[in-house]
Amino acid sequence: MKTLPILFVLLSGCYALTGQNILLFPKQSVTDYVILRPTVKQALRQLTVCLRSYTGLQREHSLFSLATPGKDNAFLIYPYPPNKISISINQEDLYFNVDPDVLDWKQTCVAWDSKTGLLQLWINGKRYPRRVTASRFPIGPQMSVILGQEQDSFGGKFEAGQSFVGEMSDVNMWDYVLSTKTISHYHLCKSGNIFSWANGTKEIRGGVMALKN
Repeated sequence: MKTLPILFVLLSGCYALTGQNILLFPKQSVTDYVILRPTVKQALRQLTVCLRSYTGLQREHSLFSLATPGKDNAFLIYPYPPNKISISINQEDLYFNVDPDVLDWKQTCVAWDSKTGLLQLWINGKRYPRRVTASRFPIGPQMSVILGQEQDSFGGKFEAGQSFVGEMSDVNMWDYVLSTKTISHYHLCKSGNIFSWANGTKEIRGGVMALKN
């Protein structure tokens, strides 16, 4: 019983790090998006991206778009509601059949290893059948990372019909592949080492609003 107060404080602190600083993308547009500034000094041979999103969209849309010079879809997370999602690695598109969307917060994690080409997708802690990409090229180091729009050129050339409308939070990036166990418990205090939602640089454009939970 003496450990309960400590456990409560620990869980409370973890909870405080998630669900906060929510970004609201209020409308379909080419002007609403958020730029992330990850700390990347060399090309990424491994990459994990996790984020939480909440939307009622029934059309395709971009959650996370990483472009490099010459490769607009170097790393793209692109759902096709209600039960399909595309992950792009170095211009290669791989499609996953997933459980139908429900109107609630959704946690999406994607991990990739350039050495093996192994691509892994988790949604709400469930890992879907793993795939292998043809590409073995690392990503970066020069990159443009944008939330809510799909880049058709480095840093821009958006289409309104591909924009995200809804809420997004807890976007983190790692330069290694997270374990399944870690991703299953991702909501408990796990900050990215190359981009952390808690203290990473986020540049808001257009009508995107930063809210508290």
